[in-house]
Amino acid sequence: MNGFQLAYQTWGDFSKDKNVLWVCHALTGNADVFDWWGDLFGAGKLFDPNEYFIVCSNILGSCYGSTGPVTEDASGCKSYLDFPQVSTRDAVNAQIKLANHLNIQKIDLLIGGSIGGQQALEWSILRPEFVERQVLIATNARHSSFGIAFNESQRMALTADPSFYDKSDNAGQNGLKCARSIALLSYRSYEGYAMRQVDDEEAIDNFKAASYQRYQGVKLVQRFNAHAYYYLTKMMDSHNVGRGRGGVSNALKTIKTKTLVIGISSDSLFPVQEQKYLAENINEANYIEVNSPFGHDGFLIETAQLENILKKFIPNLEKKSAINF
Repeated sequence: MNGFQLAYQTWGDFSKDKNVLWVCHALTGNADVFDWWGDLFGAGKLFDPNEYFIVCSNILGSCYGSTGPVTEDASGCKSYLDFPQVSTRDAVNAQIKLANHLNIQKIDLLIGGSIGGQQALEWSILRPEFVERQVLIATNARHSSFGIAFNESQRMALTADPSFYDKSDNAGQNGLKCARSIALLSYRSYEGYAMRQVDDEEAIDNFKAASYQRYQGVKLVQRFNAHAYYYLTKMMDSHNVGRGRGGVSNALKTIKTKTLVIGISSDSLFPVQEQKYLAENINEANYIEVNSPFGHDGFLIETAQLENILKKFIPNLEKKSAINF
């Protein structure tokens, strides 16, 4: 792959009086953080573009404008399954180049959840003096065997769809629907399904939970690409901050960034022991837990709790010198 492009969005004016806030999105997210995290970002919200210069970049390998399997090269061809495997470290190095392009000298606050948190963690190791403060939500230092098993199950669903091997933007759509259904089981929890997908006691078919799984599969197919999904799950599997650095613990001890780690109580995909491990091994890191029945997706759902937590650590003030942990 010769060269690459990153799609990104910025909000607010870039000035010395504003904190630079960089957001790393989750697996199927995009650069429009105001859309998918709108309860926290926007005018009058916790992260107001009148007070912050906000940047969010679409991850390398995605299908929302950054170079990925369905991106045309100079000759008009697309790589599809010939796209190279990209690691989390590669994706962050690409974002570092974007920061240089934007003439950003320091990120005052870096925030990410899930695979976004994995990226943020890599940022703080690759550029320990560049990131002043970070918030790591529902993430880990190395992707777990359990998480890899879920991702492999999703890729098995993708590759079981014969059309997945077609050189087409619409390839593998039935497989992607199934992969999304598998993923949801790791994103949510027993309690969450019990609360929101309750059937009449007389039901013997057409259950709400079954309908919900199908609906979410169709919804993802309408906005995402199967080949991009395949490669991004591979990226998540590759996440290991200790690779080539003498192990995970040694790598975490090199972090100089002031760090807040947030776990979700019912998260089975990124269980809280993984976030506690981060807080225990990053110098002077703080750990806070969100109490939620909604599993891993709690970091997108429990925005009121997140806001209350973040307010205590990152006051929404006008001048960058006033942000304190």
